[in-house]
Amino acid sequence: MEPRQQEDRETFHAGFLDKEPLKEVDEDMVSEVDLNNTVTEEEREEMENELIKLEEEITTLKQVLASKEKRHLELKQKLGITPLNELRQNFSRSWYDMQTSTAYKKTSETLTTAGQRTSVAFSNLGNAISRKFGDMRNSPSFKSFEEKVESTVSNIKSKVGGTGGAGSFEDVLSSAAQASAQDTPTNNVTENSEH
Repeated sequence: MEPRQQEDRETFHAGFLDKEPLKEVDEDMVSEVDLNNTVTEEEREEMENELIKLEEEITTLKQVLASKEKRHLELKQKLGITPLNELRQNFSRSWYDMQTSTAYKKTSETLTTAGQRTSVAFSNLGNAISRKFGDMRNSPSFKSFEEKVESTVSNIKSKVGGTGGAGSFEDVLSSAAQASAQDTPTNNVTENSEH
């Protein structure tokens, strides 16, 4: 590194590495810098007058706005427009705007198509399941299972005291309920003997 570059580098680092904080004198010097040196007294007076006029105009506009807001509220009250009605109208308008937007239309079309495809898929699934159950019911193992259930039902009927062969599952249940009801009076006998 050349000597001049080394010197510049040390000077640069020295400014950042000063360990002493700013003194009050330094701060005062900064605050005493007159930024208005470029403005003449006449220009300054002109700007102050403009500032006063602007403040007066702002005050006037605020008064006009307050008056118009008051009249606005009076007209709404006379017309029967309540905040709830306004909210409803705004919601309806927003809902309509949303429904007429292209994004909503595209999304709606996509969802409709997806719904139709899902409906077809479920219909096909239902048909496939029905077909499988039909195939399964006609299979030899299901026939064997069905025969075993029928013979078990017949055995239960004959033990319960029903007719020996044909009958529905509901008949078997009602027979079992009747048999259970016949067992109940024996419990009553034991209760009477205790009294």
